[in-house]
Amino acid sequence: MLLLDKLESLSNKYNELQAQLNDPEVTSDIKKLIKLNKDVKELEPVMTAYKEYSNVIANIDSAKELLLTEKDEEMRTMAKEEIAELTEKKAKMEDEFQILLLPNDPTDHKNAIIEIRAGTGGDEASIFAGDLHRMYIKYCEARGWQIEPVSATYGTVGGYKEVIFNVKGEDVYGQLKYESGVHRVQRVPQTETQGRVHTSAASVVVLPEADEFDLELKMSDIRKDTYCSSGPGGQSVNTTYSAIRLTHIPTGIIVTCQDQKSQIKNFEKALEVLRTRLYEIEYKKYLDEISSKRKTMVSTGDRSAKIRTYNYPQGRVTDHRINYSAFNLPSIMDGNIQEFIDALQIAENAERLKASLEEDNQQ
Repeated sequence: MLLLDKLESLSNKYNELQAQLNDPEVTSDIKKLIKLNKDVKELEPVMTAYKEYSNVIANIDSAKELLLTEKDEEMRTMAKEEIAELTEKKAKMEDEFQILLLPNDPTDHKNAIIEIRAGTGGDEASIFAGDLHRMYIKYCEARGWQIEPVSATYGTVGGYKEVIFNVKGEDVYGQLKYESGVHRVQRVPQTETQGRVHTSAASVVVLPEADEFDLELKMSDIRKDTYCSSGPGGQSVNTTYSAIRLTHIPTGIIVTCQDQKSQIKNFEKALEVLRTRLYEIEYKKYLDEISSKRKTMVSTGDRSAKIRTYNYPQGRVTDHRINYSAFNLPSIMDGNIQEFIDALQIAENAERLKASLEEDNQQ
């Protein structure tokens, strides 16, 4: 049976990984140990389900054996009912395994860096960027994730021209990756006196945070500059040179961080962002490969795509990738975006499953 063969193979792999975790040679190599722990953790949900699935099969076999040998009619009826119930459970578990056995995105478990930038629409775009920032902060807080500001450039009448922050926690990138793209808002701007509905936009980029084991970053390739931090309107936040600007000489990538009063902390955060930007170059190749195989634009990293519209007059939010709408805009702007993330995950899993079945048929 194909499913049982796959599960047995994964079980053997899981046992091998567990054995390696007790190997002194592995435990002395931090890089190997971290990767092994990740691999074990990724397999744990499958192993838990496999154990339950094996128990269900064993119980069906026991009930069938009882049916062959038992003469008591009441016991036979109970055995038949148990077989019917367990067979239904087995079929349901087999459907669930189809999704569970799909290859994981290797970056889903990572922390994320979120960058929000005002787009077309002038001051209203900056205000909308501020609204999106608040929406994501509320969502992250509800999930119990840790939020760390990196840098911000404020709009002239509120909101942000650009804001960058880190999010740390369990499977952060796997949830937030669907938010990358252009978000549009349709509403009467605060700056509009005629009461006309305008369309403005802000772009959101969600990057998987790179850790020091993902790539080698040479300090000799980085130029470090310091300057005074500034706040809204350009006023100086402090008079010390605590803000950091890092320039990666080979690529020309520039990263700034001024959120912390400590120069050391700003440097550490800027280094995190720089590492992530460099990691993104490699990661984008992976995303491009995915997007060439998928018809939808769910999680393909096309950041110029208009992915969602927030229509205030109608109280509607629409995700254009899956044509999904919700009419609870105030709640969504308060951070209740999980229904969109769940719908996008279902759509992506359906597409991945279809591709996997087509691949199996070709083999």
